[in-house]
Amino acid sequence: MKKPWGGRFEQATDDLMIRFSQSVSFDRRLYAYDIQGSIAHCKTLQKAKLVTSAESKKIIGGLQAILKEIESGKFVFKEELEDVHMNIEKRLIEKIGPAGGKLHTGRSRNDQVALDLRLYMRDEITHIERALKRLGRTLIGQAKKHVNTIIPGYTHLQRAQPVSLAHHLLAYVEMFARDRARLQDVLKRVNVMPLGSAALAGSGYPLDRHYTARLLKFPAITHNSMDAVSDRDHVVEFLATASLLMAHLSRLCEELILWASSEWKLVELSDAFTTGSSIMPQKKNPDAAELVRGKTGRVYGHLMNLLTLLKGQPLAYNKDMQEDKEPLFDAVDTVQTALDVFDGMMKSAQFTAPSIATLEASGFLTATEIADYLVLKGMPFRDAHEVTGKAVAYCLKHKKGLNDLSLDEYKTFSPKFKKDIFDYVSIAGAVDRKNVYGGTARNQVREQLKRVTKEWK
Repeated sequence: MKKPWGGRFEQATDDLMIRFSQSVSFDRRLYAYDIQGSIAHCKTLQKAKLVTSAESKKIIGGLQAILKEIESGKFVFKEELEDVHMNIEKRLIEKIGPAGGKLHTGRSRNDQVALDLRLYMRDEITHIERALKRLGRTLIGQAKKHVNTIIPGYTHLQRAQPVSLAHHLLAYVEMFARDRARLQDVLKRVNVMPLGSAALAGSGYPLDRHYTARLLKFPAITHNSMDAVSDRDHVVEFLATASLLMAHLSRLCEELILWASSEWKLVELSDAFTTGSSIMPQKKNPDAAELVRGKTGRVYGHLMNLLTLLKGQPLAYNKDMQEDKEPLFDAVDTVQTALDVFDGMMKSAQFTAPSIATLEASGFLTATEIADYLVLKGMPFRDAHEVTGKAVAYCLKHKKGLNDLSLDEYKTFSPKFKKDIFDYVSIAGAVDRKNVYGGTARNQVREQLKRVTKEWK
């Protein structure tokens, strides 16, 4: 098949080279954006009097007909035509004749694909941000149910202090709020129109690039044609943002996996988002959470892939850049699916509060409260820390909890202990004494719920 760039070549392209260099097997997903950009370019050519009104009408009609062919499954993409752009252009010329050959006036595949990618990313980032917003609302909904549910908080995966489950869940809402802000910020740099940069030097025709940008709803255009065709910073930024988002999902996955175990018994995941064992009939495996955790590394890999791809390329466009699409496409698909699955899993999750007796009997969760109590009685914190540590050692030796000690036992560690110490070793009291902005006290959590409910509307 004759190549659109084949005028200076005497030999046909080797079949192996055709298979090796083609991108239509994956970039065909850009078809709607390629047609959208081509229609805007055609209108710009007409404005510059490079195509007539009749030719423009013919070209746009042909492109719209091709869009219907692709969406109906009738369009045949051909490897030998290399990419989505040439497949559409070849079909356009077949349908409308020589007028179709005028469409590529003033542009290159270099600025064409740069445009298509930005149009694609603009839509996909918007979809991902909406999916993230849905998940945030789901977490907020769960948090509202569990302000009074008290669970152990952990550091180093050791029981540390009691916290409201709502407070714990809202920590992830904070993470996802930063992810949303990053997506919105990346979108600003995606939303810049590169068409008119041509191969690298800009177009030699009087194309009104601002007009093209208005047609495609871009608020800005690129300033340097060489940068415009070689820039993939916005793709790297998106992949970095996607990696952080997946990291946050993965951290919550790890907690859900632990909490769903019989050792923890803090959450029951729905049958709809779990699977069984082929050999052990009793098993209920948290596969959705495990898969999201596993796919996180896949998105990290795509970020490193693109950084490595770009690091040694001179200006302007190089064929290496064809390798930007598969990592981007797969990351988009992975993040979108992970968010949708996660939302369903969290909506249907049933949390169970451990009993106060269980909390009191495990992990000395109120030890810090005892040290704080002594500080309020006038003891320096380091001394209070040591006294409390001795009390914990005593409890371990005698197999008691802090709430099991008598006042006389407490007084053996310090005469500052009075009967009000028992108020300090209560689990609910320990939670509510963390009454600083951002703390786990239940009135503070309720205030945070009001704030995030408004912000995530």
